[in-house]
Amino acid sequence: MKPIILFLFLIIATHSIQSQTNKKNTDSIVQDSVKMARTELQTVEIVGRSTKKYTSDYSFAATKTAALNKDIPQSISTITKELITDKGAFYLADAVKMASGVIPASYYNQYTIRGISQNEEGQIINGMRTRQYYFLQPLTSNIERVEVIKGPSSATFSSVDPGGSINMVTKKPLAIDRKEISMSVGSFSTLRETLDFTGPLNESKTLLYRVNGAYQQAKSFRDLVNNKSFLISPSFSYIPNEKTAINTELILSDMNGNLDRGQPIFGAVAGKTSLNKTPISLNLGAPSDFFKSKEMILMTNFAHKFSSKIGFNASYMKQTWTEDLQEHRTTNAFAVDINNQPVTSLAMMQFVQRQQNWDIDNLNAFLNFDFKTGKLKHKLLTGYDLSSWNKNKGGGQNAARGYLLKDGTVTSSFVLANASNYQTITVDGVVLPKPNVEYFNLNNPIYKITSPEDYTLNVRTALPSALTTTNAVYIQDQIQWEKFTFLLGLRNEWFEDITNYETNNELKVKKSALLPRVGITYAVNNAINVYTTYLEGYQPQSNTVTLMPQTGSLPAGSLFDPLKSDLKEVGIKTTFLDNSMSFNAAIYEIRQRNILMNANDPANPDLLVTRGAERSRGFECDLAGYITPDWQINASYSYIDAEIIKDNNPALIGARKQNTPKNSANLWTRYNFASDSALQDLGIGIGMQYQSSKVPWFTRDFTLPDFTIFDAALFYKPSKSNVQIAVNAGNLLNKTYWLGAQNYLRLFPGSPRNVSLTVTYKF
Repeated sequence: MKPIILFLFLIIATHSIQSQTNKKNTDSIVQDSVKMARTELQTVEIVGRSTKKYTSDYSFAATKTAALNKDIPQSISTITKELITDKGAFYLADAVKMASGVIPASYYNQYTIRGISQNEEGQIINGMRTRQYYFLQPLTSNIERVEVIKGPSSATFSSVDPGGSINMVTKKPLAIDRKEISMSVGSFSTLRETLDFTGPLNESKTLLYRVNGAYQQAKSFRDLVNNKSFLISPSFSYIPNEKTAINTELILSDMNGNLDRGQPIFGAVAGKTSLNKTPISLNLGAPSDFFKSKEMILMTNFAHKFSSKIGFNASYMKQTWTEDLQEHRTTNAFAVDINNQPVTSLAMMQFVQRQQNWDIDNLNAFLNFDFKTGKLKHKLLTGYDLSSWNKNKGGGQNAARGYLLKDGTVTSSFVLANASNYQTITVDGVVLPKPNVEYFNLNNPIYKITSPEDYTLNVRTALPSALTTTNAVYIQDQIQWEKFTFLLGLRNEWFEDITNYETNNELKVKKSALLPRVGITYAVNNAINVYTTYLEGYQPQSNTVTLMPQTGSLPAGSLFDPLKSDLKEVGIKTTFLDNSMSFNAAIYEIRQRNILMNANDPANPDLLVTRGAERSRGFECDLAGYITPDWQINASYSYIDAEIIKDNNPALIGARKQNTPKNSANLWTRYNFASDSALQDLGIGIGMQYQSSKVPWFTRDFTLPDFTIFDAALFYKPSKSNVQIAVNAGNLLNKTYWLGAQNYLRLFPGSPRNVSLTVTYKF
């Protein structure tokens, strides 16, 4: 594969030697291309954007049409590629945390949005649902912008999370030659290279291309963590006339690293134990652990205008995803001695192997009509969605767990029974049952190279093949009447889950749902819109447990009721300073019911339980844009009051939701000194992130403290030069803080002070 990629790079590099004439027309050509894509082919994003600001004026995914954000009756936070670049946000979590109410909950590809935890199916790409690699962060080098579309948008995207959807919009080709190469070095042995080449492939500029590539190898402040990430993404747009446009793109991603399960704390006593008792670098893994993730996504978008009033759009996405895992990890419990008393200096461990692969197909096709009925202007669309997720045969999970018995056998349970039956060992003077996988001594951490042959793999589970299919038809009408715009939508969805797919014992579950969407926007004037909206969400539980082996003889979808949710929201969207600055604010309430959770039972690590209901209320706001032509800002604030309102455990009713700070804020600003200044050619960036305290996911015995961290950057770009040098520094004051936690054995500390140097050449 690598020779093919190098050959592709060579072709592009050869193409880049073309003449660099007509630079004066760059912006106008790009603006014309974007204008054509937005006005003539409104429902599909075919051509890239040319602006260089921290704001994005429009969204295609939120309504399936090219609607201005201020006209959409729903909160949308956008992180543009310019902000991603200036912040040095190479992974998705570094970018998306800038959006109001979005809180990374761990090192995984996992967040809480408005106090609602995301399920394992993660993000959306170009409005299409994907099967994301849950444990490793997606790269951002091919991302044009990240849209966080708040609330349960199931009427638009099918089964998505109640808190919101993260939509990654990929970079599209431009109609001008533009090329960029970037190289970075940084803390923790970080080495990184990226490229972004785009331009026309013919004189008429009807065929455009773009190629984005990235490679990174990096260690971490965390012991044993070492990741390598590679991404290549070519795309092509064909626009033969003003009526038809086609875009096709390929994303190939290969990630090879370690699954970081977090920092353990020993000697845990509820309410008393210091979180600084162990170094934030401490990891419970082993040098032989690995996590390999490979992904291929092929997307094609087609748009055609039959007339000025009628259009057709179709999008198809094919995704394949494979996982190969080997890890040592805690069972979420401390060891016990032979008398079944906890030994809080020793972590109980298990060894796990897992392999699985998936095929995902998505199809979205719709007709859109523009017409009038009296004084009402309609933008009507009606369409069909198909989402098919196939977990292929051959997947499996092996584990080494439990204790060694005197008769030579091994238990698979972590529950200690008759003490006289166990082999024993002595650690620090304490007699314990001998484990299948050696205890991790938190007082004396030792990392040993191991292999599967060192253990008895006593839990072998074939991951059952499965097919989950969603078929849906929908209708949506955007009605404009004087200063009011009404967004009305209705979606009917048919869901089928087949466990043991294509075997003799298939088990099928079928469900259906009717999902409404209602929103009203009122234009106070040209700069201020106010809105209100009501949305419903619906997720069959099969879509939330696909990383886990099935926990019973029936499909997960039949064991639990679907997760249902609803959103009520009012807000304001406004622009000022001659439309150079945008401000959005919203007040909301989200309720969700039938929440599926891990039981946190050491004796049965895969056991699932449901929580009755949760409620999240809050206020959030986002500010982005130019204060002056040389000064940009992006800022957000969120207040979240999220609590449990129904649970099998009465003590939890009224309790605070996990991993959710009540208050959070983010700030990033960049200022470029004027050309007549003594500091000409220099720019500075300053950032701040604040979160108040959080409750861990699986225990309420301790609280993660609040934190404030500061970032900074220095940019140097000589006038009339194509080179920029950037120095980014994170956590300037070297604050010790935690992003989230599950329990005493899994805390996720934030990075200490770190620095990177990036050189970018544009030509």
